[in-house]
Amino acid sequence: MPTPARCPSCRTPMAVHAFESVSAGQVELDICFSCQGIWFEPQENLKLRPAALVALFGLLHEHRDAQRQPLAQSLQCPHCSRSLTQGFDVVRSGRYITFRCPKRDGRFSTFSSFMIEKGFVRQLTPPEIEDLARRVGVIHCDSCGAPVDLRRDTSCPHCRCAFSLLDPKAVEQALAGYAKASAGVKMPELADALVMLERDREKARREEKAQGGSLLNREVQDVDLWELGVSMVWKMLR
Repeated sequence: MPTPARCPSCRTPMAVHAFESVSAGQVELDICFSCQGIWFEPQENLKLRPAALVALFGLLHEHRDAQRQPLAQSLQCPHCSRSLTQGFDVVRSGRYITFRCPKRDGRFSTFSSFMIEKGFVRQLTPPEIEDLARRVGVIHCDSCGAPVDLRRDTSCPHCRCAFSLLDPKAVEQALAGYAKASAGVKMPELADALVMLERDREKARREEKAQGGSLLNREVQDVDLWELGVSMVWKMLR
């Protein structure tokens, strides 16, 4: 049995998961849930069937509460150990970061970058950003993971990427004929959905800490758009 590839960021062995290929057989992807990244051998990102992407969504949702850690400043190829080269690619759905091996052994993509590549996200509109700034305040950039204060910035000041959200409607269209979603699913308004999901988590935290006492209600301060977007999409796909 081959030794699992090590994560380019944290250097721990990645989990190997098999998915349906557009050709006969399967595609085995190396995934690190704590770094939220996938290692793709050359062309593997183009070999996944839409049905495989549904399975990938389920896997990401299953591990949505995994302990997260920021990417290392220098990422290493799991094959040749050379430093990966950071760059940017642009598609219709946005701009995303890429990390490629200089010897072309493969590339490392964060979950959110892969979803931008596949067109499953849309950029937030100015009214949505303004609404989130009033009701949420701070989000994590879906491209680099850095915390961003929406009351001050309208794009990520660290990587300069626009804010985007995993879009259930785009996912439904892309996976038409493969996903289990029914037509005409109505998703809640963006800010309402984010706050609702985050409030459920805050309620659980307060109940754990209260122990019979009372705690002051506090507004949501730090929201991960990627994590909540996965939850929204998975509810649609089930």
